[in-house]
Amino acid sequence: MEDKNKLDRVKARIDAIPDFPKPGILFRDIFPVLSDHGAFSDLIDLMTSHVKSLSVDVVIGLDARGFLLGPIIAQNLQLPFVPIRKKGKLPGKTIQVEYKLEYGSDIFELQVDSVKEGQRTVIVDDLLATGGTMSAACQLVTKANATTVECLVVIELKDLDGRSKVPSKVHSLVEY
Repeated sequence: MEDKNKLDRVKARIDAIPDFPKPGILFRDIFPVLSDHGAFSDLIDLMTSHVKSLSVDVVIGLDARGFLLGPIIAQNLQLPFVPIRKKGKLPGKTIQVEYKLEYGSDIFELQVDSVKEGQRTVIVDDLLATGGTMSAACQLVTKANATTVECLVVIELKDLDGRSKVPSKVHSLVEY
């Protein structure tokens, strides 16, 4: 199946849920994509093909939906998968970056030595909204003395301009 047809099938399965998680928000839900074997397979094919073109050493996934996509892409390309998680969720020594939320802040962590100096990485997540979490992930990769070649997301919410806050190239499959 052609990439355009695959992308159309993925787009058709993304739901729009009004007033979730609070009034005035239109939530883009990827779970219907994951529950449809054909659409999920198409999504993974599209993402794997794109990452293959980047010549990266490591696939990084963001807590939590990046964990649904990243390991499969990494496995398909026979690359290591590395998680970035919220503070206190990873064992052993970690490096940290604090980032701002709409109200307050949070901390992302990466295990020390999970990404080696000089490695080329791609960071995978389901959504780019305001750019705070993706920017923090890029900062963690830099702290590990590695390079973020690209940030890959399924959905980008263009009106929120998150791309402008991310210090690396961003590729999104679907834009709203």
